[in-house]
Amino acid sequence: MALTTPIGIALNPGPAAANTVDDLIERARSVQRAGIDRVWFAQRFDFDSLSVAAVVGATVPGLRTGTSVVPINPRHPLVVASQAQTAHAASHRRFTLGLGLGARALEEPAFGVRTDRPILRLREYLTVLRSVVTTGTADFTGETLAAAPPLPAAVPGGDGPDIVVAAMGPQAVAASGELADGIVPFLAGPRTLGDDIVPRVQKAAHAAGRARPRVVAGVAVVVTTDPDRVRAEAAGQMAFYDAIPSYRSVLDREGVATAAELLVTGSETEVEAQLRRYVDAGATELLVTQTDLGGAEDERATWRFLGSISGIGS
Repeated sequence: MALTTPIGIALNPGPAAANTVDDLIERARSVQRAGIDRVWFAQRFDFDSLSVAAVVGATVPGLRTGTSVVPINPRHPLVVASQAQTAHAASHRRFTLGLGLGARALEEPAFGVRTDRPILRLREYLTVLRSVVTTGTADFTGETLAAAPPLPAAVPGGDGPDIVVAAMGPQAVAASGELADGIVPFLAGPRTLGDDIVPRVQKAAHAAGRARPRVVAGVAVVVTTDPDRVRAEAAGQMAFYDAIPSYRSVLDREGVATAAELLVTGSETEVEAQLRRYVDAGATELLVTQTDLGGAEDERATWRFLGSISGIGS
C-alpha cells in the first residue's frame, strides 16, 4: 500500500561525470521516470545547489526541486533570496529553499567567518528572507546582519518559495516553526521526531499563527538483497556525522552510537516498514539520501520502489 507521504531524492553527481550539471539533469530525469516528483541538492564546495536547482527545475518539467541545505553563514540573505526566487521561477513555483546553520569545523577555516550566535543569526536571517518573499523588500538592522535594498528585491511572477531549515536542536526548531515553513532534519530518528522535534515545531508554528509546518525527514535508504554489505559501506561514509555536535545530539537522543545505525536498508517490505515509522512520528515528507551506497543496481531498485509507494503531488 502506498504511503500518503511525498518522497524526494537527494542527488549528487556521479564520480565519473564529465559534466556535473548534465549528469544531475539526467539523474533527475531518471528519478522522475521512476515515479518520484521531487529532488534535492546539497550545497558543497564545488557546484552551486541553488543554480543546479534552477537549471533542473527548468529542464525537467513537473519536477519539484529543493536545496538541502544552503548554509546561512557564507551568503547574505539578500543574495540567497534572489537565487531562491530565480530557482522558484525557473521551476514554475516548484522550488523549496532549504537552509542550514552550517558546521563550524568546515566553515570557519574555509570562509574565514565566525559562526558564533547561530540561533540569533538564524532568526535574523529568516526575518530578512520572510520580508523579501512576502513584501518584496527588507529594512532590517540586527546584531549579526543588516539588509535594506534600495531597489525592489522580489522576482515578479507570484509568491516566493517555501523556506525550510535543517533544524534539530530545541532553539533552532522553535525558531524555524515561528519564522519558516518547516524543517528538514537529517539523522533524527523516529523516536526523536515523534517525542521532541515534531511537537516542538508544531507548537512554535501554532503560537506564531503560522500554518502547520512541513517536516521533511532526511533518511538514508537502500533497497538491497545484501544489507550487510550496504551497512558496512555506510559505516565508513556516514562516520563523518558522528562527531558534528548537532548530529551527535540527535543520535544520542535516538539512542544510537553512529549515524550508520539509522540507515534504512533491506528488502522492499523491510524498507517500507521502517519508513512508515518516520511517517507515524509526524514526517510530512521524506527526503531520501545516499541511495548510491549499494551501487548503481541497488540505487535503481531503490528509486523504483520509492516511486511505487510515494504519495505524489502533495
